[in-house]
Amino acid sequence: MGSEMMIGPDRFAGKGDDFYDALMAAHANLTDRQSAALNARLVLILANRIGDLDVLQAALTAASATLPDTDPVL
Repeated sequence: MGSEMMIGPDRFAGKGDDFYDALMAAHANLTDRQSAALNARLVLILANRIGDLDVLQAALTAASATLPDTDPVL
């Protein structure tokens, strides 16, 4: 099952890169710990905004399925 079937179609209307840029800017100059805290807060805020457990579980499954087998070298 593709990620679109699991989490729905892309709804960024061609502006996905704009969100990515904003996300990277939000992480600029943060420590690894601050970056992890920002990600955790963002996930919880967006999960609350979505408010649908089935959608959230599908998103977790899709995200987990695309993890690399090894940690990237930083």
